Amino acid sequence: MDQIKDDIRIGVFVCHCGSNIGGIIDCTKLTEYARTLPNVIYAEDNMYTCSEVGLKQIKENIKELQLNRVVVASCTPRTHEPLFRETIREVGLNPYLFEMVNIRDQCTWVHMNDSENALEKAKDLIRMGVGKAALLRPLENNRVNVTPIAAVIGGGIAGMTAAASLADQGFKVHLIERTEKLGGNLNNLFKISPTNILASDLLSEKISYLENHSNVEVHIQTTVNGVAGFVGNYDIKLIEQNAIKAIKAGTIIIATGAEVLEAQKIKDYSGNRVINQIDLELNLKNGTLDASNLVMIQCAGARNQDRPYCSSICCTTALKNAILLKEANPETNITILYRDIQTLGSRYEAQYQKARELGVLFLKFNPKNPPMIKEKYVQVYNELIGQEVQIPRDLVVLSTPLIAPTDSKILAQFVKVPQDDQGFFLEAHVKLRPVDFATDGVYVCGSAKWPSDIQESISQGYAAASRASTILSHQSIEVEGATAALPEANKNLCKGCEICIKVCPFGAIKKNEKEEIEIIQILCKGCGTCAATCPHKALTIYAFTNEQILSQIQALGGNIEI
Repeated sequence: MDQIKDDIRIGVFVCHCGSNIGGIIDCTKLTEYARTLPNVIYAEDNMYTCSEVGLKQIKENIKELQLNRVVVASCTPRTHEPLFRETIREVGLNPYLFEMVNIRDQCTWVHMNDSENALEKAKDLIRMGVGKAALLRPLENNRVNVTPIAAVIGGGIAGMTAAASLADQGFKVHLIERTEKLGGNLNNLFKISPTNILASDLLSEKISYLENHSNVEVHIQTTVNGVAGFVGNYDIKLIEQNAIKAIKAGTIIIATGAEVLEAQKIKDYSGNRVINQIDLELNLKNGTLDASNLVMIQCAGARNQDRPYCSSICCTTALKNAILLKEANPETNITILYRDIQTLGSRYEAQYQKARELGVLFLKFNPKNPPMIKEKYVQVYNELIGQEVQIPRDLVVLSTPLIAPTDSKILAQFVKVPQDDQGFFLEAHVKLRPVDFATDGVYVCGSAKWPSDIQESISQGYAAASRASTILSHQSIEVEGATAALPEANKNLCKGCEICIKVCPFGAIKKNEKEEIEIIQILCKGCGTCAATCPHKALTIYAFTNEQILSQIQALGGNIEI
């Protein structure tokens, strides 16, 4: 490797991460090795580099030793890189003069039974990180003005909660609902478990509050027909009652909810007088239920090849309705056929106990031998007694799952956010950023991202509003500076083939009036797709330039030229 350069002064900080790293490899030896690398002026190890003590040591060494590059070897940059960048920025060092080496997820966690080789791999990773750090250059974040308006797409309980929360904070909100009435699935519910308040009372209160709020503009019978722009400055095209309308927003909250799978679509459980739980709720709500022998079948249309997931709210819905029926008429015979009873939390476990005390019968079935619906009974194999039983019925209620709306894919394409295989929206990180998308300024809540009950949807609505307010409360914000670029020196390499435009997942590349490739820095996330696919090697990614990546390969011992 090259000899020390006078203007490059690198500090390496090795983290034990408790026993996650230090329990597998010798961090002292690793630190001693780091001190031998070119351009490394200082190296130390500590128990938790992300702790107050660890961050203080980084700052002190930057000032005392005039370090101008910092390498931290610890856990994942996905969770801790912003913290370390902010730490070095506080002592005057450009935050992009920082490199993070993941020796936990990519080393000790995957080689915990081979500490000797794990140590050697950690050395390789640090050597590569130091090699790249020497070529890092200062970058500046992009700053954009913010339109202090939110667009909430979906007028169910989650969307209404988010809209009300933002409006109460003083922000103007566009609440967009595709049907003729706010409320979503709440319109079809009878009572809400476990409090047993009338769903209609909660709904009326919410709608009245929003429709009379000076900061809320409600758009019913309205669909989104296009989204352009970027965080702080979104242009949204609406089709409102057959008229085209354009609105602006600084943030977008997706709260489109989910649909209940219809009983008629489940061929395995077809028959006369077969409904789902929503149909039962409507009957209870309207007082039109006429049945004395009910059989509820759980996991109908779920946890199978087509929909392998548990819808999470089906069991609690069945328990709620069974209790309501028993309380209204104790003589009603109710049997719940189940694979597993999922009662999350002590509140719903108490509902299960109450249902049993009221006389609701529970019978477990094997999915390989599911219940069969006959004209006057349901036949099912009772594993406890080892034989088929016939349960009288005049009504079968299927507990069907919540499914993603059929048009959710169109919205996902407009906003450029991901979905899972079932069509639910995917958050940025299930634990660390549960209501964020990877796309800045766009958030998700309620059953749009996964089946959620009323209380969960309300909590998520508040969470999404809280995240959106962190942007709306500023006149301008900074966004990522490590983006794609077409350097002046490379412009003669660009042939205008437009491959980069086609592959960019964020729509951040276009041709300007001169038919030249132009990168919209605010939209770019620095994913590298464009640079990797450019056949002429014209594009580069700041903080991940070809030279920097090659330096890592060469530090590893490779000899690759591009």
